[in-house]
Amino acid sequence: MTESGSVRYIGIVGPGQDVSPALLAQAHQVGRLVAARGAVVLTGGLGGVMEAASRGAFEAGGTTVGLLPGSDRSAANLYLTVALPTGLGEMRNALLVRSCDAVIAVGCSWGTLSEIALAVRTGVPVVTIECWDLPEDGPVRVADAVAAVKAVLGGE
Repeated sequence: MTESGSVRYIGIVGPGQDVSPALLAQAHQVGRLVAARGAVVLTGGLGGVMEAASRGAFEAGGTTVGLLPGSDRSAANLYLTVALPTGLGEMRNALLVRSCDAVIAVGCSWGTLSEIALAVRTGVPVVTIECWDLPEDGPVRVADAVAAVKAVLGGE
């Protein structure tokens, strides 16, 4: 919840394919922890980190929103409460970042890097787990899912 009592929206971003089981487990835990704190999970709606985070949140009873790159809703992963086909391709990354109160990047890829950069550029808080080395004035690097959720939602 924000100070005004409204629901927080947390973007969980990361590679959509070729993701290690350990990284998928981190994404699943991030999604679960974010949902357990009552926040909405936003992802790109596809596979990999996006699906693992959505599954974690979905299994915890949370709300999951996927902003799909294409115009086919059936491309969405199975763990979305709301699947929004944007038809914007990678440009949906800006929409996702601007819709979030904070972003958690789990792993890194070129698409993930664009989301991190957009978040830093627009002042959206962003933390990373197992991401590439980035400038110190960029995202906050954290060790794991627990630290990431604590960094963006506070508390224990």
